[in-house]
Amino acid sequence: MPTFEAEWAQMKREASGDTGMSLASADDKPAWAQSGSGNLKSNKNAWTTASRAVGKLRGDITTALTKLEEEQTGLGAGSDSGGGIQSAAAQRELYRSWKRYLKGVSAKCGAIQDRLERAGDHQYKNDEATKCAFDGLDVLYKDTKPVGGDSRGR
Repeated sequence: MPTFEAEWAQMKREASGDTGMSLASADDKPAWAQSGSGNLKSNKNAWTTASRAVGKLRGDITTALTKLEEEQTGLGAGSDSGGGIQSAAAQRELYRSWKRYLKGVSAKCGAIQDRLERAGDHQYKNDEATKCAFDGLDVLYKDTKPVGGDSRGR
């Protein structure tokens, strides 16, 4: 049996080796630099659930557009008529702006929903192809600036 001094020296050597947190099966490489084992499987249910949620959002936007149009009916939604009152002209411009915005958001939801469905059905060749499909959304759809937005040129 080792002496107390020998055991104490051994424990001190072990304790002073690495004072950081060590996770199970982690090594010195960060997670993104490690090659995976290839055992991770895509869960079609998760992709389908996400796709349905985006589809529901798109349906809600369509409902909002319909309601917006219904409420606009007496105010000349599609025309420049409706009286020469400045507030009516401002209201028509606001209506057109929201209609354009909501149609754009609906189209983006449709594109996202399509990509989610394809990812769930494994129609993309690999993770990089899936990433590229979603990255392509930035090219097709430009998000509104955080405050104030930019309603011109959409």
